[in-house]
Amino acid sequence: MSIVTPAANDQGSPSVRRSSTSPIYTLVGALVLVILLTMAPWIVPAQAASTLMNFFILVIMATMWNLLAGYAGMISIGQQAFIGLGAYATLYFALKGVNPFVTIPLSTLTCAVIAVPVTFLLFRLRGGYFAIATWVVSDTALLIIGAIPFLGGGTGKLMPGLQGLSPTQTAHYSYLATWIVALVVVTGTYLLLRSRLGLVLASLRDNELAARSAGVNVQSARRLIFVIAAAGCGAAGAVLAISQPFIQPSSVFNIQWAAEMLFVSMIGGLGTIEGPIIGSILYFVLQQTLQQYGAWYLIIFGSLTVVVALWQPRGLWGAFRDRFHSELLPVGYWLREPK
Repeated sequence: MSIVTPAANDQGSPSVRRSSTSPIYTLVGALVLVILLTMAPWIVPAQAASTLMNFFILVIMATMWNLLAGYAGMISIGQQAFIGLGAYATLYFALKGVNPFVTIPLSTLTCAVIAVPVTFLLFRLRGGYFAIATWVVSDTALLIIGAIPFLGGGTGKLMPGLQGLSPTQTAHYSYLATWIVALVVVTGTYLLLRSRLGLVLASLRDNELAARSAGVNVQSARRLIFVIAAAGCGAAGAVLAISQPFIQPSSVFNIQWAAEMLFVSMIGGLGTIEGPIIGSILYFVLQQTLQQYGAWYLIIFGSLTVVVALWQPRGLWGAFRDRFHSELLPVGYWLREPK
C-alpha cells in the first residue's frame, strides 16, 4: 500500500511508497505459498518434506539472528544457547507428561524468561566482547544441562510422548509444527518491523548517536529485541527436539548453528526480512549439491561468504532491492521521483 503526497499524480510530484511492487500481488502469492507449504507432507515425497522442515528451522534461527545483528546491531555467536535451552525445555515438559507439541509455546516462553537476566550481564559489554560473552553463555548452559541426570546428562535422552504415533503421523505433525512456527516468526518479525519499534530499530541501525539524541531508549529497545530473538531461537530448538527426538547437549548447543545463522543472513542480506530466507534457500541448494565433496563444501561456504561481504555487504537481496526498489515484505519507504 503506497502513501502518495497530495496531487502527486496531477502535478508530477514525488511519491512515497512502501515498494514498487503491488501489495495485491504479494498477498496473493503469499496465500498460494502458505497453502502449498501447508499441504506439502501430502503432496511431496517424505524426503522432500524432511528437507523443508530443516529449511524452516534454519529460517527461524536466521530470522532471529538477523533481527539481532541486522537491526539492533548486536553480533551474537552464542544464540545456540537458546536453541539448546528450547530443546531441553521441551524435553523437560515432555518428561513431566506434557504433549511434546503442546510444549512448544512453553519452551518459547521459558527461553524468553531466561534471556531477561542474561541481558543484564551481556549488556555491560559491546562489540567483540559482547559476541564472545554470548558464546560463553552458550557453553555455560551446555555444561549446566549436561550435569543434570534427569535430562540425560551428557549422553542425552529420548523424547517421550511420541511413541504412540505412527512414523507417518510423527513426520506430518512435526512438519506442520515446524512450518507454523516459521510462519509465525516471519510474520511476527514483519509486523514488528512495521511498528513503532521497527522505526526505533531502523534508527539504531542507521545512526545510534542520532537515535539517542532523538530520545530513543537504546538499552530498552535492544533488551526487548534480545528477548524476542531468544524466544524465537527457543521455538526453533523446540521443533528441532521434536523432529530429532533423541536430544544430546553436544548437538543442540553446537556452535555450527551460529555459523549457519551468520552465513545465511550475510549471504541473503542483513537488515532485511527476505535476506535470511534467500540465504537459507542458497544454503540448502549448495549443501545438497556439494555435500558429496565432504569438508570442501564448508570451505566453499566460507569463501562465498567472504566474497559476498566484500562485493556486496548488504547481501544478495540487498543488492536486488537497491537496484529495483522492490521488496516482497516492505517495512520501509521509497521516494519515487516523478516521470
